[in-house]
Amino acid sequence: MTGDRSDAGPGRRVGEARQGGRPLVFEVGAPGLRVGVLSERLDVPVVEPAEAFGPAARAEPPMLPHATEGQLARHYARLAAVNFGVDTGFYPLGSCTMKHNPRVSEDAARLPGFAAVHPYQPASTVQGALGLMHALQGVLAEVSGLPGVTLQPSAGAHGELTALLVFRAAHGQRGDATSRRCVLVPDTAHGTNPASVAMAGWEVRQVPTDGRGNIDLGELRSALGPHVAAVMLTNPNTLGLFEERILEVTASAHRAGAFVYCDGANLNAILGKARPGDMGFDALHVNLHKTFATPHGGGGPGSGPVCVSAELAPYLPAPVVAEVEGGGYGLVEPERTIGRVRSFLGNFGVAVRAYAYALALGSEGLEEVAEQAVLSANYLKERLKVAYDLPYDRTCMHEFVLSGRRQRRRAGIRALDIAKRLLDFGFHPPTVYFPLVVEEALMIEPTETEDPDTLDAFAEAMLRIAREAEEEPEVLRSAPHATPVRRLDEVRAARRPDLRWRRVRARGGG
Repeated sequence: MTGDRSDAGPGRRVGEARQGGRPLVFEVGAPGLRVGVLSERLDVPVVEPAEAFGPAARAEPPMLPHATEGQLARHYARLAAVNFGVDTGFYPLGSCTMKHNPRVSEDAARLPGFAAVHPYQPASTVQGALGLMHALQGVLAEVSGLPGVTLQPSAGAHGELTALLVFRAAHGQRGDATSRRCVLVPDTAHGTNPASVAMAGWEVRQVPTDGRGNIDLGELRSALGPHVAAVMLTNPNTLGLFEERILEVTASAHRAGAFVYCDGANLNAILGKARPGDMGFDALHVNLHKTFATPHGGGGPGSGPVCVSAELAPYLPAPVVAEVEGGGYGLVEPERTIGRVRSFLGNFGVAVRAYAYALALGSEGLEEVAEQAVLSANYLKERLKVAYDLPYDRTCMHEFVLSGRRQRRRAGIRALDIAKRLLDFGFHPPTVYFPLVVEEALMIEPTETEDPDTLDAFAEAMLRIAREAEEEPEVLRSAPHATPVRRLDEVRAARRPDLRWRRVRARGGG
């Protein structure tokens, strides 16, 4: 949003008319105010912009905010107060596993030996950091059942691309890379799956879902052949359901000469209980910022390590951390590596947090993560299926997908209306309209870190919204009512986004 600005003096709340009464940073303070003053005795020469940049120099000073340190501190504190995150409320964003980030992990990442380490230091001076990464590789190998691990990928989608490039290199070694040009994905796949396939230079073919929410095995077998390089699956899938015939799926793909990739976005549901490697998967990415409770959102910092079978380990990105002759740890290059996929070795601070999380919980604690996540999801599912349609009425895993089609058909209420109304109750909405196979989808993931009182409060809010859809539908259509920003024109926001502030001079040429 933008707002008019006049050259108001100190104390004038120029942003007061803005919705919610929060001005932009440019509207805080007044010309002449500043945070601090540099010493007049500088130890560097003064260079005028025109002298340094010539004709490219600015004709006028840049439009920077004019405010005191106190004004800026209060400005950003006000913004933080209206921001929503896992520290301020329940965040049941399906398929994203937005759970509490333990403070002990944050403390570990801030230890000077980790926080102040430099990536160009010699290996002999960072043995502790390398040892931690090697240990984390071991944890991920054990959890996944896949012995080869790289920590380089920066996110889940980056991990997908990395694994597909590993598949391509392995097919090249087999001599069939040119003939295998297609990757099969289910119609419930995360959108990053087909995008990663396209980036890897392959074609995408979609496989439908059967009546029980599994990938249709008959359709999959019909689609397999010498032209298929890989099959990509999420297990549990995005419907929150475990693939009941997963061993048949992976065996069928392998008989056709294809590799099988597991999208690890939903690993939280089976952590310590079942291993993708034992199911026949050849590769898996692990979202450390989901399963291992590191900070998540706002574009990062993400981390998507990739685990692969022993057959594929020689193709992993270089370098990987390994024990070296003579003791200690070093960086080694796998025999047939695909090369680097990222600078250095990934987001190290995220790796520290993830390893601290794994150590704090131990093997039994990691199993309990899955147990509690699955229990929470099934509890909410049973409470809410009386008011919303449940397309696949099976025991779910860590998440489940409701449908708002009942509300749409009876009162014209959409899933988006339900999500907006939920904001008025202090809850972040669930994922809506995904997966695409469910009409008016509401994808809910409670995670294991939410207490029963929170789950009950969320269920009561959802049940009340269902009643309102029947009795007072306009309340939903105009929601939210109690948030700093009311409902926006989403079509206009998407087609005509307003991404920068423009100064509007006061009338009279001021």
